[in-house]
Amino acid sequence: MTAIKHALQRDIFTPNDERLLSIVNVCKAGKKKKNCFLCATVTTERPVQVKVVKVKKSDKGDFYKRQIAWTLRDLAVVDAKDAIKENPEFDLHFEKIYKWVASSTAEKNAFISCIWKLNQRYLRKKIDFVNVSSQLLEELPKVTEESVPSGENQSVTGGDEEAVDEYQELNAREEQDIEIMMEGCEYAISNAEAFAERLSRELQVLDGANIQSIMASEKQVNILMKLLDEALKEVDQIELKLSSYEEMLQSVKEQMDQISESNHLIHLSNTNNVKLLSEIEFLVNHLDLAKGHIKALQEGDLASSRGIEACTNAADALLQCMNVALRPGHDMLLAVKQQQQRFSDLREHFARRLASHLNNVFVQQFTQALLQLYNRSYFLSVPGHDQSSTLAQHSVELTLPNHHPFHRDLLRYAKLMEWLKSTDYGKYEGLTKNYMDYLSRLYEREIKDFFEVAKIKMTGTTKESKKFATLPRKESAVKQETESLHGSSGKLTGSTSSLNKLSVQSSGNRRSQSSSLLDMGNMSASDLDVADRTKFDKIFEQVLSELEPLCLAEQDFISKFFKLQQHQSIPGTMTEAEDLDGGTSSRQHNSGTPLPVSSEKDMIRQMMIKIFRCIEPELNNLIALGDKIDSFNSLYMLVKMSHHVWTAQNVDPASFLSTTLGNVLVTVKRNFDKCISNQIRQMEEVKISKKSKVGILPFVAEFEEFAGLAESIFKNAERRGDLDKAYTKLIRGVFVNVEKVANESQKTPRDVVMMENFHHIFATLSRLKISCLEAEKKEAKQKYTDHLQSYVIYSLGQPLEKLNHFFEGVEARVAQGIREEEVSYQLAFNKQELRKVIKEYPGKEVKKGLDNLYKKVDKHLCEEENLLQVVWHSMQDEFIRQYKHFEGLIARCYPGSGVTMEFTIQDILDYCSSIAQSH
Repeated sequence: MTAIKHALQRDIFTPNDERLLSIVNVCKAGKKKKNCFLCATVTTERPVQVKVVKVKKSDKGDFYKRQIAWTLRDLAVVDAKDAIKENPEFDLHFEKIYKWVASSTAEKNAFISCIWKLNQRYLRKKIDFVNVSSQLLEELPKVTEESVPSGENQSVTGGDEEAVDEYQELNAREEQDIEIMMEGCEYAISNAEAFAERLSRELQVLDGANIQSIMASEKQVNILMKLLDEALKEVDQIELKLSSYEEMLQSVKEQMDQISESNHLIHLSNTNNVKLLSEIEFLVNHLDLAKGHIKALQEGDLASSRGIEACTNAADALLQCMNVALRPGHDMLLAVKQQQQRFSDLREHFARRLASHLNNVFVQQFTQALLQLYNRSYFLSVPGHDQSSTLAQHSVELTLPNHHPFHRDLLRYAKLMEWLKSTDYGKYEGLTKNYMDYLSRLYEREIKDFFEVAKIKMTGTTKESKKFATLPRKESAVKQETESLHGSSGKLTGSTSSLNKLSVQSSGNRRSQSSSLLDMGNMSASDLDVADRTKFDKIFEQVLSELEPLCLAEQDFISKFFKLQQHQSIPGTMTEAEDLDGGTSSRQHNSGTPLPVSSEKDMIRQMMIKIFRCIEPELNNLIALGDKIDSFNSLYMLVKMSHHVWTAQNVDPASFLSTTLGNVLVTVKRNFDKCISNQIRQMEEVKISKKSKVGILPFVAEFEEFAGLAESIFKNAERRGDLDKAYTKLIRGVFVNVEKVANESQKTPRDVVMMENFHHIFATLSRLKISCLEAEKKEAKQKYTDHLQSYVIYSLGQPLEKLNHFFEGVEARVAQGIREEEVSYQLAFNKQELRKVIKEYPGKEVKKGLDNLYKKVDKHLCEEENLLQVVWHSMQDEFIRQYKHFEGLIARCYPGSGVTMEFTIQDILDYCSSIAQSH
């Protein structure tokens, strides 16, 4: 227990500045024994607090932990249960009653005794001790004496603790003096009274000597007082001298203050001069534009590369001067105002000159491109010219004009456009609109001519090329365009009507030509071969391959030239012509409602929509023509268009090219779905002849053609999932309609129709190895096998009809419960009847029946599928199986009768072989 107390004192109570006085090992009464310790403790700091603490071992058992603590003042009653007999149980009444059982009565008594002592000493409120012997409350158990560890020994029973706290320990000097004094008086210990009397006498002697010493020092005190008076006089004289010195220094101080103030004014003047010089240098350095820059802005050549570079540098310098962050007060200076006004005039003048020059460049490039376009159209429309040869030569090069030279020339002005965007957004916006107007009309004509050539190549006809003769003559048209573009304002204000007029005329010609192409007669897929479809695929791919770099190049040029990829937002909005189609364009232009642009990417996309607004309709027209020529062309278009959409989305999912191709892809997908629906509808509309055998149904052969074509087209394609869905729809339609035709067939047996067509389907799926149709392939094989077996069994019942009926009757009797050996006693199935039936089918008759059966099967089967030998071999096997079955029945039902068939298995093999060879 001592070791436990030391451990508890060290680990739990010493860190909390407490001393452990008593401890008892207890467990709760009436429950499973879970031992813990109740500890009586006091704090080492004042005011002293007395507590009863419950300590418990941890679950791992390697250390103790403090569980709960009660203050002693909360303890109301201590019940020892029995004051006479030894009883380890006791109760402590706090806010509720805690019942404990101590490990021994001695520990319980020691703990209760310690609680009683602590109550008597520290608490005014006395605790009730019930069933406790008076003898126990008077003695102090040894447990409390041992409760304080070494180094902290302090009894709770001995004396007042206040007296102990007031005791002061003697120092070494005092101990030494006492020891010397006690050595001089040997009886100090044995006779304390004599020792005290001696000390009293010596104290009286020392007091007398002290008084005499004080009286002898009075004379010296008087001398000291006289010296102090003389010192005070000297101090007064020194103070007078210091006052005179201070008066002399006061005049010097005033002079020094004047000199200091003068120096301060000089320093302040120098500081102001330095600051003024700094401000002047700042204004001169930042608001002074070189004469060379001024001359370049006013007269610089914007046509040459050197002049463009000089104007660019001058414009940057002007922008820097105008964007200088002036310090407070600078804007109030007249010179600064005049310089800023000069800069503003230079900016306005150069902005007008730059906008006018760029408009002229746009017009020049547009005129040049338009002239090239009319040269091509005029060359095709010369009267008497060989249209077919010219168009054939021209159609070999299905390419769009290259605008790279125009882009290269304009990119020289990219920095000036950025300057114009940041300084005069109105003129920048006007140039942007003008560029879109020029380019939209130019690209519209180039793209429509490009698509016309593509359509002519697809249809393989040249009569539509005569439509070009309706175009105006090139000299007058180009002249009209050029004059309208060089209007007085230089902003296409005068050219808009003429351009619109010519555009309407040209678009009307194109529409008439497109309609003539689309009005061609329907061409079925059977009229076209693989070469025609391959030709269409190449033309469509070439069209997409030409459009894609054209759009990407123009988008890249727009972003670089108009500086639309440097910032996230644009100040201002586009006010007209940023529409998605022609209808909304006129409404926005007339109403003047601004179209908000939230980002640079939106600006680029809207400019591309305006410039290339004819691409999507032309692509849709081309797709409609391709679908008109051959519905299977939708497969080629779906694969090609999906690939180009996937490529465009990898570059920029939100770009104009990606969006446009995505919209066109939706149309292509609809045509593809319509093609599949038409195939299914054609299956449902198939009508068979009542006079001829069915054979392989047309839609089964068409499915084979479609699947073979689709597999070659969709190899490694991105839209394989669409084809798999189409396969599933088509094969279901094929299965349903094959069964429908088989049920309606009158000339050909149902089993033959099912057998031949499902055999063809199974062969097609096995050859093409279409993974998504594995289940349908197994189903087709199963249907083919089932109907082959059904047809064989049905056909074999015809030549040996009586024999089959006889043995069916035998099997029926056995099934009714008649024993096999008793069947011969039935009147209708006795041995005589059996012999009679067997005699009707000698070998010669059997061969004749098989020969007739072969001819009948030959009439039923078609030559395309070549299943005659397969069916005949199956019939041979089935006949042999039936023969063995009949012999087995004879052996079981007619034992010992000696009745056998008129022919053998070898005869059957010979009959079948000779019949097959003879035919």
